[in-house]
Amino acid sequence: MRLLVTGGAGFIGSNFIHFILKEHQLWQVTNIDKLTYAGNLENLEDIKDNARYIFVKGDITNKELIDNLLSRGFDAIINFAAESHVDRSILDSSPFIDTNVKGTQVLLEGVRKHKVERFLQISTDEVYGSREVEKFTEESPLLPNSPYAASKASSDLLCRAYYSTYKLPIITTRCSNNYGPYQFPEKLIPLVITNALENRDIPVYGDGLNVRDWIYVEDHCRALDLVLQKGKPGEIYNVGANNEKTNLELIELILNIMDKPKNLMKFVSDRPGHDRRYAIDMTKIETEFGWKPITSFEDGISNTIKWYINNESWWQRIKSGDCVDYYQKVYSIR
Repeated sequence: MRLLVTGGAGFIGSNFIHFILKEHQLWQVTNIDKLTYAGNLENLEDIKDNARYIFVKGDITNKELIDNLLSRGFDAIINFAAESHVDRSILDSSPFIDTNVKGTQVLLEGVRKHKVERFLQISTDEVYGSREVEKFTEESPLLPNSPYAASKASSDLLCRAYYSTYKLPIITTRCSNNYGPYQFPEKLIPLVITNALENRDIPVYGDGLNVRDWIYVEDHCRALDLVLQKGKPGEIYNVGANNEKTNLELIELILNIMDKPKNLMKFVSDRPGHDRRYAIDMTKIETEFGWKPITSFEDGISNTIKWYINNESWWQRIKSGDCVDYYQKVYSIR
């Protein structure tokens, strides 16, 4: 199978490429990534010379580039390309509209023209909004509460419309919060780990009681592999891990494992539109494909902490540059 992976130099995309090349010895992967602040070719350094892997630097909003690329012939597109951090979308939503909405539309037109056999849209549970009781199912309404979530909901609706109107072979997945190797240090878990390693303050929004379901990134990749091969066009599949934790519980757990003091935590004003709780009902993917996460949270978080300890040069280079300016901007608007 010949795959085109968009946004494959990012966190989940790079993990997915590693997973696919390991699990499918005859598959070929082409990765297109704009290499914005969160795209990092170091994530793929160990496979750069793999004969089954090709990297193309480019923007998915570039119609001519996408048209030329798809003319080479691909069996499937997996769309990871996205601006994905809520705080950044609050500062400036325009890049989120460009990449997440316009970029998806350009890809869908490419699927339509070149008759690609599968299009897998990688979405998020954040499109459902917040729910204090019960869990989100695939039938839950889309009620996004941040510019980021709204941009992803918009791209999901475009996918629905292109399936309904043109009968394109589109499948959408919506996953809970991922964690694991190569995650950009602005996200909660790598921020806690790396700040703790540096004995720096760890910001906690509001009262710290916002709840998220956490899934180890390789479990997510296994789910995507199954959906890519067995999913039904027009369908949505929720992916979660039943690991609901408040931010306080999560941070305290990481600090305990790392033997770091809790007084590193510093409560800061809450961000605007902060959803209280996300929770995924994954009955559909379990029933149809027999998929379940296989990595316990204890093992996953231990593996993740060890990875950041062993790859200090990777995250130090990131935090010494873009993240410094970014956090100054974020906290200045509180």
